[in-house]
Amino acid sequence: SLRLLQGLALGGEYGGAATYVAEHVPDAKRGYYTSFIQTTATLGFFLSMGVIGFTRLSLGEADFKAYGWRIPFLLSFILLGVSLYIRLKMKESPLFAKLKSTGQRSTNPLKESFANPVNRRYVILALFGATAGQGVVWYTGQFYALTFLQSMLKINWKEAYVLVSIALLITTPLFIFFGRLSDRIGRKPIIITGCALGALTYVPIYMAMKAFSNPRGLAVADPSEINYPVMVGLLVIQMVYVCMVYGPIAAFLVELFPTRVRYTSMSVPYHLGNGWFGGFLPLIATAVTASAWAKNTFGDGSIYTGLIYPIAVCLLTIIVSTLYIRETKDHKIDTAI
Repeated sequence: SLRLLQGLALGGEYGGAATYVAEHVPDAKRGYYTSFIQTTATLGFFLSMGVIGFTRLSLGEADFKAYGWRIPFLLSFILLGVSLYIRLKMKESPLFAKLKSTGQRSTNPLKESFANPVNRRYVILALFGATAGQGVVWYTGQFYALTFLQSMLKINWKEAYVLVSIALLITTPLFIFFGRLSDRIGRKPIIITGCALGALTYVPIYMAMKAFSNPRGLAVADPSEINYPVMVGLLVIQMVYVCMVYGPIAAFLVELFPTRVRYTSMSVPYHLGNGWFGGFLPLIATAVTASAWAKNTFGDGSIYTGLIYPIAVCLLTIIVSTLYIRETKDHKIDTAI
């Protein structure tokens, strides 16, 4: 129940945070300023790994599995208090205040988002042409990579956490770099390139991860056989892709919809793309890898078959975005209140 509540809270807050920041900053720097929001997801993931790791080490595996796994969730209430305090001190954005003062505020934004054919089309295009690919690239680079290290390569969880943490520390500033770059060259080229690089290189990257960590396929990876610098490098490459697709996404979504339904309209594709397409990635990838079809068809190579899913979604996003979505960089978000 607690996990469900946290998910619902995040679902509501991302669209609000992106809209709030975007409506306060200059048009020419929207990608730069909104990219700071994206760093919070990675920093939160990094913090969660630290808290979980500390709890596991402090309690031991038996106690952690019995009850200790609940402790990190309970500690999140501290952050809830901080965020609630900040929220209560914030004022409405100038664009929303103008909308409210003129009586143009939507009374049913969800209905209006889907009742209007043009807006409904953009919601669907944003899902399949941006956030679906962004979601699977994000989950592949951060979450599935960690799962693969532990479940497939049999690397000790402590070492896996350290490898991923180092890669996160190295790449987190790149969210801001790509957000700022999108203000110059556009949101679409960067997002599409990130998806394309993922689709083209995931299989060789994961094959290299095996070759440089557990080449003999031992039941438990031998630490002496793990090439730690190379492993960090392979994780960094994946996380660069994450920064490419995630850094400009908030600005892109904000610019796609008018103010009166912006919050709702951008939240729907964002959370379907990340919650469904991305969120189910570890489960789908693991199920494909463990299937009889994968083992019978690919043998030892079956451990890479889970990558079929993110590659397919990336290709779908590239096609839809290229054919049907316009560049949004130069859009003035106050022109379609």
